[in-house]
Amino acid sequence: MTQVSERSTTLSSASAAERGRAAALTAAFLRGALAAGLGLGSLAVLVIAAWISSPYPDSGAGGALHIAAALWLLAHGAELVRPDTLSGVPAPIGVVPLLVVALPVWLVYRSSRDALEPDAGRPQLTALGGLCTVAGGYLLVGAAVVVYARGGPLTTDTLGTALRLPVVPVLSAAAGVWVASGRPLRPLLDRLPGLRSPDAGDAEGAGAAVAVAAGRRRRAVVVMRSATAGAAVLLGGGLVLVAGSLIWHADAAQESFLQLAAAWSGRVAVLLLSLALLPNAAVWGASYALGPGFALGTSATVTPLAVTGHPALPPFPLLAAVPAEGPGMAVTWAAGAVPLLTGLTIAWFTVRVAAPPYAERDEAWSARETALAAALAGAGCAVLTAALAALAGGPLGTARLVEFGPVWWLTGVAALAWTVGIGVPAALLVRAWRLRERRGTDEQGEADEVGDVTEAGKTDEVSETKEVDEVNEVDEVNDGSGTGGADPDTAKRPWWRRLPWRRGEAAAEKDAPVESANEDVPPTLDGTEPAEAPYDFLPMDDWHDRDTQEARWAAIKQASGGLMTDFPPAPPTPEPEPGPESGPQPEAKLATKPEPEPATKPASETPTKPEPKPEPDAKAAD
Repeated sequence: MTQVSERSTTLSSASAAERGRAAALTAAFLRGALAAGLGLGSLAVLVIAAWISSPYPDSGAGGALHIAAALWLLAHGAELVRPDTLSGVPAPIGVVPLLVVALPVWLVYRSSRDALEPDAGRPQLTALGGLCTVAGGYLLVGAAVVVYARGGPLTTDTLGTALRLPVVPVLSAAAGVWVASGRPLRPLLDRLPGLRSPDAGDAEGAGAAVAVAAGRRRRAVVVMRSATAGAAVLLGGGLVLVAGSLIWHADAAQESFLQLAAAWSGRVAVLLLSLALLPNAAVWGASYALGPGFALGTSATVTPLAVTGHPALPPFPLLAAVPAEGPGMAVTWAAGAVPLLTGLTIAWFTVRVAAPPYAERDEAWSARETALAAALAGAGCAVLTAALAALAGGPLGTARLVEFGPVWWLTGVAALAWTVGIGVPAALLVRAWRLRERRGTDEQGEADEVGDVTEAGKTDEVSETKEVDEVNEVDEVNDGSGTGGADPDTAKRPWWRRLPWRRGEAAAEKDAPVESANEDVPPTLDGTEPAEAPYDFLPMDDWHDRDTQEARWAAIKQASGGLMTDFPPAPPTPEPEPGPESGPQPEAKLATKPEPEPATKPASETPTKPEPKPEPDAKAAD
């Protein structure tokens, strides 16, 4: 009985897990379908609004919805066909607005990323499960849209649409799953040759192989970042060229804008279409800056050097920015600064990791590794540019309008030549400069360290010399030699001032009258005392010098008019009398000799101990 109950509990838990997994898969599938519906609904709202506001609509609401479905398929790379033309020949429309492509890409990316987030009460899906379910729900709605768009004014090729439609949702869902999984790079890089990490069984005693594989993966990440940064700079430069050319040809752009539509509803539609094609124009500008340019029909090419042939220019604001026919000028040649800046960007993003500032020379990449990384980054940038050039162009009709836009392989080759030809030498130069700067800094630091050690040694020697001099002075005072016991202040003077030929100079300096600081200052109005000189900061060493103190005290005594008196000398220390039992005692040596102090001192020189009160003078008392 117990075994039956335990088995039933296990079966119920397993069925609950299966039901939870099925619910999670269903939710992910619905997320994909919802993403397709939101993208289709957004375009339908814009088309219906333009149809309602149009004063002369050509068809009803059904025709507007068919146009919205056709535009949704065009955003996924499908080629539309316009059967009703003046010539009776169906005209293809293959230029895909890249800004419209961004809408389904973002919706599918968000759906797949949210599908892998853990939900309460449901098991988390695997990466493959989330990718397949989200893309499956999206493609189910896409298949219904393909069937619905067949009977509208803009039709599509069913087989070509079936091959192109899954590209956008699958790639976008893969990007969302990768981000939701923590952006792992190892599974992607392990598939590349030379970047696979050794297995656990093969890693025994192969630590060097693991380190080499990790270094290669790091270089692969640097290459991808540099390539992406280069492509972004190249497209940004192309957008700047388009904007500048539109400003230069503002009159022609305004004329074509007003010519296309007279009503405000039509002008708004033209403006929205121009904004949707603005990324395409940026890619065209990048191809123009690289050199191959772009085609405006089967017999016209626009390059910085010249505009050859006779371009087929339909009236459209963005096409009004095309330069005039004829050879190029200095302004058009300046477009070469865009690929030049792209190569420098790739070099910078490579060297900032290959030879970062303040890095040790041993940690920097070798010149060969730096050049290889820059070359691979240039190749990656060229691949991205060629892919965008293939998406940005296409046919706009028949006859001369079959070729419209840049040639993707020429654009890729030109981008490869520019990025590799500039990025590799620039990366090597920047690497050499950084290593040179670091080496100079290291040498200067070593020299500073040696100088600090030498200076510290000299300071220690001076300190030791001063200590020895002080010890010798104390010994001379205790022995009564050197100064002869005549002047106790002499013992405190430096040794060079106690030399025999310097004693007379010291005595003369002591007895010399002190020059007043107010000699050059004019007297006051009453003529009694001179005006005070402005206060000057004296050096601390001179202020505390013994000779300076004596000179300052003599000046104060002379200014007092003889009222200030000197302190009486200290009474001599009585010698001990010999006792009856002891014989004659030798004279006791004084350890230190008392130093007489002056009667008064300035406020800054007042000692902390109280001074003995001097005895009054008999003459002063009388």
